[in-house]
Amino acid sequence: MSDQTFYSGLQQKLDTLRSDGLFKPERVLASRQGAEVVAQDGRTLINMCANNYLGLSGDVETQQAAAAALEKYGYGLSSVRFICGTQTVHKELESALSNFLGTEDTILYAAAFDANGGVFEPLFDDNDAIISDALNHASIIDGVRLCKAARYRYANNDMADLEKQLIAATEAGKRHKIIVTDGVFSMDGTIAQLDKIVALAEQYGALTMIDESHASGFMGATGRGTHEHCGVIGKIDIITGTLGKALGGAMGGFTSGKKEVIETLRQKSRPYLFSNTLAPMIAGASLAVLERISKSTELRDRLHENTAYFRAEIERIGFTIKPGTHPVVPVMLFDAPIAQKFAARMFELGVLLSGFFYPVVPMGQARVRVQLSAAHTREQLDFVLKAFEQAGRELDIIKNT
Repeated sequence: MSDQTFYSGLQQKLDTLRSDGLFKPERVLASRQGAEVVAQDGRTLINMCANNYLGLSGDVETQQAAAAALEKYGYGLSSVRFICGTQTVHKELESALSNFLGTEDTILYAAAFDANGGVFEPLFDDNDAIISDALNHASIIDGVRLCKAARYRYANNDMADLEKQLIAATEAGKRHKIIVTDGVFSMDGTIAQLDKIVALAEQYGALTMIDESHASGFMGATGRGTHEHCGVIGKIDIITGTLGKALGGAMGGFTSGKKEVIETLRQKSRPYLFSNTLAPMIAGASLAVLERISKSTELRDRLHENTAYFRAEIERIGFTIKPGTHPVVPVMLFDAPIAQKFAARMFELGVLLSGFFYPVVPMGQARVRVQLSAAHTREQLDFVLKAFEQAGRELDIIKNT
């Protein structure tokens, strides 16, 4: 406790964040996750900012599956996988994920951040090249930093720049090249051009990897993901993703691909080797979710109906949104303090939203990110749209007409 300047320096930085309107508050919930949630103050809010795309986070069937796994397998394993931390439910879930994604094998992680953090270093070295989209998730960026491979970055979803980087890596004599992209970019709802990426990969002899955290379970005709949406199932070398969004909403991640890749990760991936096993009740619930959505596209279809309705109506009201079809709908407010004020006013009006601003998004691109769910009713969406209109007029974001 001798260096008080350390603590005072931290406090000064925190004060600056608050004064600049960049401080991120945590809104405490007193209920389960869902289309409606109860705030700490007891008010019921319509939740428009969860990654609960299929509405399964607080779903009774998901809860029952978790309870059944808890009863059978216990609370936890107090072990890593290779010692005594592997149960039948983990192997069943890995097999089910492989079948769902169209791959040979899958490995589970405690979090999707770990999946991306642990995938590059065991597979690539300084003889190789990683070619990464500029807007890839922070977990990919951190995973790449842990690897000795040469790093190339291409402008977001820019195929001309991607080809330029592929040429540069080829001319540098790199042994293996891998193109890495989010399947869906979570701040914009933009879908990666996987068909074009795969074509370039084939042309330049590169591997491909996608992070499907904002796609697995609902993108594509049967919800398999962005690779299904873009018609390239079976052509992606490595798929990472999460169980913490559409697929149940708890936590846990995975990496899926060829059996040689997955077996190498089991032997060498540090987050896998040195982290406790995914809790069996999460594995059991996630397995039940996969079984459910493999039988029917009802939830996926309802989600996309809600998305199309909300996107059309929010533009009609007068807000600017990022174009697209994904259930992530960025409502652009551009100014960080305005985004904070808008989210706070929506909270007062009974809608839970969060403002996003630099460094999460580029400077001058502040927004509130709406995320649709299959659990939202049309009545709830209409309530939210009316609140948007009221707050927008009060803050002079949209004009009175």
